Amino acid sequence: MWRVVVSLRAGSQCWGRAMSTGQVSATALAVRLSPAARSLFDEPLHIAVCGLGPRQRVTLRASLRDEGGELFQASARYQAGDDGELDLARCPALPGGSFCGLEPTGLLWALQPQQPFRRLVKRDVRTPFLLELEVLEGHGDPPGRLLARAQHERAFLRDGMRRVPVRDGRIRATLFLPPGNGPFPGVIDLYGAGGGLSEYRACLLANYGFAVLALAFYSYEDLPKEMEELHLEYFEEAINYMLQHTQVKGPGIGLLGISKGGDLCISMASFLKGITATAVINGSIANVGAVLRYKNVTIPPLGANLKRIKVNESGIADIVDVLNNPLEGPDRKSLIPLEKAECPFLFIVGQDDHNWKSEFFAIEGSKRLQAHGKEKPEIVCYPGAGHYIEPPFFPMCAASMHVLVGKPVVWGGQPKAHCEAQIDAWQRIQAFFCKHLMGTPSGTSSKL
Repeated sequence: MWRVVVSLRAGSQCWGRAMSTGQVSATALAVRLSPAARSLFDEPLHIAVCGLGPRQRVTLRASLRDEGGELFQASARYQAGDDGELDLARCPALPGGSFCGLEPTGLLWALQPQQPFRRLVKRDVRTPFLLELEVLEGHGDPPGRLLARAQHERAFLRDGMRRVPVRDGRIRATLFLPPGNGPFPGVIDLYGAGGGLSEYRACLLANYGFAVLALAFYSYEDLPKEMEELHLEYFEEAINYMLQHTQVKGPGIGLLGISKGGDLCISMASFLKGITATAVINGSIANVGAVLRYKNVTIPPLGANLKRIKVNESGIADIVDVLNNPLEGPDRKSLIPLEKAECPFLFIVGQDDHNWKSEFFAIEGSKRLQAHGKEKPEIVCYPGAGHYIEPPFFPMCAASMHVLVGKPVVWGGQPKAHCEAQIDAWQRIQAFFCKHLMGTPSGTSSKL
């Protein structure tokens, strides 16, 4: 088993040639950003301020509103250099803000909602988020008068990217195709138990040369409203759609899933043909939350004991111990037969995941694969990372509503460590698919 424990700092960021100046105040202060006016959301942003007084103390504040109007903010206290320059790549933040120390992208990853239990997501990837950066006088609480301001677009679609709604048979999805003639390596992207259609990760991944299908599986349009019973034939239809698409490079595709989407990806790789690589983010090797059916096979959901929920003084539930052990008793029936899979696996694990025991699932999955003579999976563990390991620079969500539990739950993670995990995991996922999606798919028929 290849098991890597990662504890990384985000890499240093470089100045681009293009520079932009924000709105300049009467004192000729300016916010300088690189890239200039627009960048992809998963790209770092270089921030600097020029025109300050020697060793002048200022507070920098970043603000972003989601599509529902919810405000996310972060702030940090700084002191300019002797020359009046303040470059976040060289100047450490002082104590008293959202973070301290040398954190060039801290104003991005430290964004937090003003209202509790909100997670930053992007509903419409065709429009960017608008990030506002302000320079405020002093280190007061609240800080002093506004000295300078700049705005920057954080986009999701690279120029030339094609977004294609898919309504083919039962499939409800969106296909993202990179610029150019193709064909491109194909990936199906699945999110978790929240339902609906999440496009933003698929869109960002497609920017790097993949044809990515963001696939809904319940609570979207005419799909079932509740996640009570799932049929792998639906996911098989999506695989066949991708394999038959002229812009998708065969002979096999990759799977990417987080949380419930992770165990669905494992199930697809275990039963269905045409899968060349499977990447799972904080997933389970047992079927969770709904009955799973494929032909004459039925896998019941893993049992749970709600009495094991722990509620903290703020009324937030910790559900990490709720699920039963799938290696014991009747719950063994919920295990997904991943030993049937013939593709390589990548398991991304947040070691502070409080949704369920992701590291346990990954290690036990590795043992089972190896016991059946299958290829050793790659397991990458991130200390301090929680459940929602998203693309880079999505702020960590500490707690939010859980659709199945019906109350706010804690997801785990420490903001800085979680951010660093997201940056590293994003690169590993891309490298994993680049390595494996040019091979031959395992098998030519279903494994039943």
